[in-house]
Amino acid sequence: MKLQKPKGTADLLPQDMAKWQYIETMARAVFEDYNFQEIRTPMFENYELFSRATGETSDIVTKEMYDFMDKGDRHVALRPEGTASTVRAYVENKLFAPEIPKPVKMYYIGSMFRYERPQSGRFREFHQLGVECFGMKNPAVDVEVMAMAKNFFDTVGITGVTLHLNSLGDSDSRAAYRQALIDYLTPFEAELSEDSKRRLHENPLRVLDSKEEADKKIVADAPSILDYLSEESEAYFSSVRQQLEALSIDYVIDTNMVRGLDYYNDTIFEFIVNIKGQELTVCAGGRYDGLVEYFDGPETPAFGFGLGLERLLMIAEQQEVNFLPAEPLDVYIAVMGDAATVVASQLTESLRRQAYKVERDFSNRKLAKQFQSAEKLAAELVITLGDNEAETGNIKVKHNRTRKEVETTISAVSNDFSPIFEALLINED
Repeated sequence: MKLQKPKGTADLLPQDMAKWQYIETMARAVFEDYNFQEIRTPMFENYELFSRATGETSDIVTKEMYDFMDKGDRHVALRPEGTASTVRAYVENKLFAPEIPKPVKMYYIGSMFRYERPQSGRFREFHQLGVECFGMKNPAVDVEVMAMAKNFFDTVGITGVTLHLNSLGDSDSRAAYRQALIDYLTPFEAELSEDSKRRLHENPLRVLDSKEEADKKIVADAPSILDYLSEESEAYFSSVRQQLEALSIDYVIDTNMVRGLDYYNDTIFEFIVNIKGQELTVCAGGRYDGLVEYFDGPETPAFGFGLGLERLLMIAEQQEVNFLPAEPLDVYIAVMGDAATVVASQLTESLRRQAYKVERDFSNRKLAKQFQSAEKLAAELVITLGDNEAETGNIKVKHNRTRKEVETTISAVSNDFSPIFEALLINED
């Protein structure tokens, strides 16, 4: 039997990881500037956490959840998204306690799992980056988080990203709009796709989000939820727009934008980028003020977003973002002889403790082959260590491109390599 990775998964090979690390480093740098701190939650949770959070009729639960009974006969699920787990951690660890300053700002980076048809930028195991902000309902919070997302895209180097904005209003607004939408769609029920027929009675707002061309034509003239906002929700949304404009953040009002998860209210948003004529959502989020209370916590407003790292990387590569290259190897130690291999291990560890990136040969190949390895690893400097050098303690350190070299001792390199390293690099040109 030929062993292969499961369908819908990917091996992240060492040559790819520099890009992943670049994205994650930029995310941490930007988010921590906004005083967000990292949280890590379990990869699997009780099934009920996700079924309650996303709604029993959501596509995540009905089609996409990886769930199973474990050996203790417990119904568990691999996490399909990050918000529910973060809310559970917020409640379980009592991060709502009065002595903890509000808002509580957290971000996460990790694997998520959904059993869906693999497609461009989507996998069954995928990696998501998300942020959650708990404890404050204020249009300024919504705007700050959206501004942070834009700042992140700018920092990474993603261009042509457009903010799409909508409001789902409060519960009364949503209830009124839900009925208006059912009244509008019912005469078209026979023409709707099978998924939209089901959604019409379970979650009619999701029909607006359909990708089927026939559904798109029908919903083009659907009533706008903005016409059903309560006075309070309308004022809130107006303030969000004003503050975005004050920050010179352009946006598009998209009244057909909804959420597949039942816990959203008021502001929702997506950042969308056009790649080769196709619009791709790179980030999506919004406000969810009832979820903490739904999970037996106190009444707690919240706002956040999530984005898929695979899709972000695909977009970055399409736009030829200049990723920072991996750091080159500082030193390669070529080794010849049994006595030399022991000293090479000592010298390698000494240099690493001095914070140099070092590799040594383990193969006893001819020196010419070892020097080829130094070239492939882009080593700045090469030290050749044979049994004679091990015995005398005298070695030569050579610059791999200029071929300039310095005669020194193993002891000097082990004690403080910096003068030699800097001298050879300064004289590189």
